[in-house]
Amino acid sequence: MRVAIPKVTRDLLDSAESHRPIAKALEEGRGREAGLLLRNHVETISEYLKRAGSESDSGVQRTFRRDMEDAKEVQQAFFPEQTMSIPCISCETFYQPARGIGGDYYDLLALQRDRWGIAIGDVSGKGIGAALIMASLQASLKFQALQPHLKLSTLIGDVNRLVFESSPTNIFATLFYAEYEPAKRLLNYVNAGHNSPLVLRPKNGSCEIFQLPPTGIPVGVSAGSQFASANFQFEIDDVLVAYTDGITEAVNRQQELWGQQRLEALLKSSSRKTPKEIINAILEQVSTFANGQPQRDDITLLVMRVEAGCDD
Repeated sequence: MRVAIPKVTRDLLDSAESHRPIAKALEEGRGREAGLLLRNHVETISEYLKRAGSESDSGVQRTFRRDMEDAKEVQQAFFPEQTMSIPCISCETFYQPARGIGGDYYDLLALQRDRWGIAIGDVSGKGIGAALIMASLQASLKFQALQPHLKLSTLIGDVNRLVFESSPTNIFATLFYAEYEPAKRLLNYVNAGHNSPLVLRPKNGSCEIFQLPPTGIPVGVSAGSQFASANFQFEIDDVLVAYTDGITEAVNRQQELWGQQRLEALLKSSSRKTPKEIINAILEQVSTFANGQPQRDDITLLVMRVEAGCDD
């Protein structure tokens, strides 16, 4: 027996119509509303599929796959254009979800007073659910960052509250957000429970590594969480490597983790390479280590090298 599709469900399965209000909410910085729209959209589709039961309905399956492909395209639009560039910075990024869509996130934002916003985050979980929260986080952060503000701690506190209000219980996101001043080579940042980005400083044939450790807990855990900020003074030729735990938690056939130690060892020998070469070296070693094991988590990399030419 075929299950009739209610008109409201048919409307939601029409991806062009269903994604339009979501995209509009994201564009206008209404993160909580975008998250709720996305969640309602997916929940409606899922409910229909449950009602369809085990019936082989190729039409529904094709519609669902097409809708997920459209959702993937919508998510890809969240990420910055590859042509965006920060003065006196060479930058490369890489993103690969474990499934068609995922919960990792990065962004580059042109801000007022010749500053640049740099973000990387990781929502707990993966797949559709993580993508919903990621959309809310991305929209909330972008909206707050583009408003006049004095303290990063206040900014991330506001983002935390918005994510908390639009997320189910026990869902959270790690987030590293920094504002960079090219003229001073100064990075002001908040690390909300994210993997510590690494700064490589090549010196006389060796390489010193600095960590930018967490200054607070992940966003979305508690509405009243407090977030401290910190600074890092870059030098010319320093390299910033930010990543999500899909890199360090890649596993081999013996279920061993690739780990932080292997990452740092690789980076020490790669500090003179270009950002693209560093990303390629990381991905190659992770792939060799995994030796055919499936990717378990979303993978994101953001690598930036400080160049001369922007001094006061």
